[in-house]
Amino acid sequence: MQSGELLRRAVRRHRGRMVAGVLFMSLHQASEAAVPVAIGIFVDRAVSSGDIQPLLWCVLMMVVLFAVLSNAWKLGARQVVRAIEYETHLLRLEIAQRVLDPRGQRTGLRAGELLSIATSDAEKAAVVMRAVAIGFATSTALIVSSVSLLVVDVPLGLGVLIGVPLLVLGIQALSPLLTRRTSSQQEAVAQTTALATDLVGGLRTLRGIGAQHNAAERYRQSSQATLRATLRAASTNGLQDGVTTALSGLLLAAVAGVAGWFALNGRITIGELITVVGLAQFVAEPVGGLGWASQIYAMSKASAARLAGVLSAEPLVVSGTGTTLDPNQPLLELNAVSYKTLSSTDLTLKTGESVGVLCYDPRDADALLAVVTGRAPDLTGTVRIGGTAIDELDIDVVRGTVLLEQHDTDLFEGTLRSNLLVDSPSLDRVMTAAGAADLIDELDRPLADQGQALSGGQRQRLGLARALLAEPPVLVLHDPSTAVDAVTEELLAEGLADVRAGLTTLVLTSSPALLGKMDRVVVVADGVIVAEGLHAELAAADAAYQEAVLR
Repeated sequence: MQSGELLRRAVRRHRGRMVAGVLFMSLHQASEAAVPVAIGIFVDRAVSSGDIQPLLWCVLMMVVLFAVLSNAWKLGARQVVRAIEYETHLLRLEIAQRVLDPRGQRTGLRAGELLSIATSDAEKAAVVMRAVAIGFATSTALIVSSVSLLVVDVPLGLGVLIGVPLLVLGIQALSPLLTRRTSSQQEAVAQTTALATDLVGGLRTLRGIGAQHNAAERYRQSSQATLRATLRAASTNGLQDGVTTALSGLLLAAVAGVAGWFALNGRITIGELITVVGLAQFVAEPVGGLGWASQIYAMSKASAARLAGVLSAEPLVVSGTGTTLDPNQPLLELNAVSYKTLSSTDLTLKTGESVGVLCYDPRDADALLAVVTGRAPDLTGTVRIGGTAIDELDIDVVRGTVLLEQHDTDLFEGTLRSNLLVDSPSLDRVMTAAGAADLIDELDRPLADQGQALSGGQRQRLGLARALLAEPPVLVLHDPSTAVDAVTEELLAEGLADVRAGLTTLVLTSSPALLGKMDRVVVVADGVIVAEGLHAELAAADAAYQEAVLR
């Protein structure tokens, strides 16, 4: 999807409101253009003649004209604003859906940049409908003005008909520059937003290592770059406004001067002179409106390009259509899988089996997690779930079968209970099993974003409880006890074995308490499986294993 296609789609999606809005706004502009004409008729027919009847008719005509003028704008603007707000909402939903797609997306953008696109860019792209409405309305005004001038005097009308397109072309010459500078400004804003998001998220860590001053300097430099980009865009906007005002003023002066000369020579009446001067002065408004519409379009096009980049990004993972798993096949099976640091890895998890994996290199653990959860698009070998290749299964089936709980838990604003997602009869048992018994009485406690009021251990245990309550067929845990003490770790290991009895569990850890509860332990070194067996056997016979797990 390209930026132009996205903008055209926005208009099509709200064509009913847009047609109504354009018609009413065009009627308003036509009424505006008719005001100088009505005043000219008023002077020639009523004032000059001194007759009361034409005067009354002219007054009635002016009342009707201004009533139509004021109400038409209100009705038209209301429809266009509604279309803009609805389109902004739809674009934000699309971006959110694309970002939350479990297949991922190949945009390379950080969370802050995506946030900026989903908020600021979505709103700016939707404003293209205002540009379209203003463009049609001001064009109507220019057509009515030109026709009225032609009726008064053909040379005057032709002068406006020729001069206005030249004005519009002159204004449009600056649009590409404005689009480029607006796009650069929006990219700079998004990068600064992303940096701010990263810095706020890691503020405690930065303070801990004493790097907050370096981080502040980096943000200052990014903010200054954004300011420079904003000033460049603003200067281009100002240049376009100045050119528009100057050229429309020159056109007004030329038309008024010629009309005055014609009136002195008796070629046109006083009322027609008033009409011509009024129309010439009025023409500056729709010409300025066209310039403003051009600026809005340039801004919308730049934002639409960023939106289109996210919406058309290829998914990281290809999803199949399969939905059936064979209950007689292993729930999870890796055959000769190579991915990043992993090399020709074979691993099978049978139904109801608990398997611990000890990776000497953290990179092997990260690669294995990506493989078993379907987030490794470039792997070689085969990953099967229930006997079916993972890339042949629907992504929802994969996510419903294999659940990964990372050690860095994501929590959301609300309460502890709402973060658990489910209010199960076994809630107390699961919370105790996860080592979170101390939180049972605080389930309705308000929780800030990311659970900032909780300790690292509490956040980790709450995330583990949430994963256990989901009861997935295959639960994958990554270092679930890194933020707890030895006593809690032992309780957690026993609780995990109890709650997951009969279910399949894969735990990547170096915790001897957890490894001791596994049916078997697999050891990975330099990307390959080098040992397999019970924790007690490996701890007794393997010196490298002893060094890694015994504390």
